[in-house]
Amino acid sequence: MMPGDSSMNHGKLRSLMSEVRAADLKLVPRRAEDGDAPPAQHPYHRGAPPVTYMHICETDQFSMGVFLLKSGASIPLHDHPGMHGVLKVMYGKVRISCFDRLERPGGGGDALPRAEMGALRRYVLRSIGEYTEESGPCVLSPDRDNLHQIDAVDGPTAFMDILAPPYDPDDGRDCHYYKVLPGDGVKDSEQTEKEVWLMEISQPPEFWCGGEPYPGPEVCL
Repeated sequence: MMPGDSSMNHGKLRSLMSEVRAADLKLVPRRAEDGDAPPAQHPYHRGAPPVTYMHICETDQFSMGVFLLKSGASIPLHDHPGMHGVLKVMYGKVRISCFDRLERPGGGGDALPRAEMGALRRYVLRSIGEYTEESGPCVLSPDRDNLHQIDAVDGPTAFMDILAPPYDPDDGRDCHYYKVLPGDGVKDSEQTEKEVWLMEISQPPEFWCGGEPYPGPEVCL
């Protein structure tokens, strides 16, 4: 690959993603009062999941699909180890909070038990932005905006998601979840470039993701 090819390809992908709309994927925007399509049930939860996923395609190089969030739902703070990603809203609105890891240590974790200190990492809140179908894509890379939380705003929402390479625990690309250390809260703050402690946690019990059929055109590779 010649120098600059990677950035050119990223630019082309962002441009193409900017043009995609819900109708292109045969997605019908949902309303808060609409019933959701019957999703795959989580064995340890009752009722429909807050988030569902429509699988479009996946190879060793990338995955493509659509996430659908119910009104008020969130995809908790999580990472994408060694991965690039492009997210484009199809309908509704999302709020995305992005974090980057800091290499230098910082104070603030001294009050925690030693056993918990190993799960702590110092991060900086880079951005908090709201995206709609009219917005350009939200982009992440291995070293920029790699951790994010996604919240549905003012009703149900859906976004197309491309990850390259895809998650693969056997190849060191498992999904890890995090929480902001108490006292470093940023949920209701618009302050960016704020340094915080994040602790790795298990998948939050209030979050699980079901599946539903993708109604759009088949992708041929």
